[in-house]
Amino acid sequence: MPKIKKVLIANRGEIALRIIRACRDMGIRTVAVYSTSDRNAMHVQLADESVCIGPAASKDSYLNESAILTAALLTNADAIHPGYGFLSERADFVQKVEQHGLIWIGPDAAMINKMGDKVNAKQTAIECGLPVVPGSEGAVNSLEDALKWGEKIGYPVMLKASAGGGGRGMRPVMSADQMAEAFEITKNEARSGFGDDTLYMEKLLLHPRHIEFQVLGDKHGNVVIFGERDCSLQRKNQKVMEECPAATLTQKQRDDMIEICKSAAKKMGYTNAGTFEFMYENGKFYFLEMNTRLQVEHPVTEMVYGVDLVREQIRIAAGEKLGYTQANVIPHGHAIEFRINAEDSDTFVPCPGKISLYAPSGGLGVRVDSAVYTGYTIPATYDSMIAKLIVHAQSRSACIMRAERALDEFVIEGVKTTIPLQKKLLGNRDVRTLNFDNHWLEEYLKKETKKEPKKESK
Repeated sequence: MPKIKKVLIANRGEIALRIIRACRDMGIRTVAVYSTSDRNAMHVQLADESVCIGPAASKDSYLNESAILTAALLTNADAIHPGYGFLSERADFVQKVEQHGLIWIGPDAAMINKMGDKVNAKQTAIECGLPVVPGSEGAVNSLEDALKWGEKIGYPVMLKASAGGGGRGMRPVMSADQMAEAFEITKNEARSGFGDDTLYMEKLLLHPRHIEFQVLGDKHGNVVIFGERDCSLQRKNQKVMEECPAATLTQKQRDDMIEICKSAAKKMGYTNAGTFEFMYENGKFYFLEMNTRLQVEHPVTEMVYGVDLVREQIRIAAGEKLGYTQANVIPHGHAIEFRINAEDSDTFVPCPGKISLYAPSGGLGVRVDSAVYTGYTIPATYDSMIAKLIVHAQSRSACIMRAERALDEFVIEGVKTTIPLQKKLLGNRDVRTLNFDNHWLEEYLKKETKKEPKKESK
């Protein structure tokens, strides 16, 4: 069994700091990598060692595979943890890591390849017994194919790029007369955005919720499924607020899906952490995709189940067995995560700059995952998320009350943030009564924009 004594973290920001903390709790030394614009970042300050890997641009630093591998070898790291984003789902990078005698803390390259391609992922899901959205059998290679499948599936449908992700490379088609234009545009977008213009088609669900199940599997064939997260509050297919558990499900629905997901993960031979993502509508689940990495929203699962998922990832990568069975995975209470971005709450324009005051909220059941501080300058180069506020309580209603207090306490000055939006959402009747779906937030924001008084012309 390999011993992990030092981990290089191939990431930045709050997730890099999150991994450093888990490693320190385990007595494992850490190596931070950083770009020139991140030399004063907190993850660099708190790691045992740090290595500059290039200029500010991601392609020259956090996506620079050679620089990261060189840093790992120079510092005698045993393993690499990718966090999420950047290189976390690059199968070719995983292979390079292992070829250099390093341990990859995540699913293996074959699994990343299999589940990273949406067409292959759907076929794998079907073979493993997961419920799927009605759709094309493989790729849709021509307009004729698209029209045939549109007729067979029934409109509305969604054209999707096989190599897409993060809400990009997809387009709704409401009727056959929209297909020609939509097919051409989506194919061009897929080619330019992902270097692969392969498309597939699925039935478009009009009022779905986005519900996902956390997976952990070890190298000895053991699998556990943690209860679900509801991630339906989204803007432009980007999650804004996440909850655990999904309060709209019955216990039977939850138990049934846990068994289905567990069976599928075992059939796949899945190892390390991953997430089965589903659309949920009218009491039915439909497989969407699998994320072969740690999720941004993993803290809500940790709060409800009392588990350190990063610690488990490291243990699994070292060849250790899961220390519990499905029967030991017991939820307690409710948790909500609020993504706090350095953006204007009304326009969503990023607001990089210097933070003049940073005073996060605290107290019982309140957790803040962040890597910023008073005096820190947020670079314009990277994602605008600067903090995650996670609140836990014994019930959803108690969690909402505690979250209101925590959001009121949270102070970030010097830059605009999305805290005002999170407060408005939490106070909204639909959010409180679970009367929302994947499209609700977009519609809500449109209505809010219309309410704004028009500025008088001079």
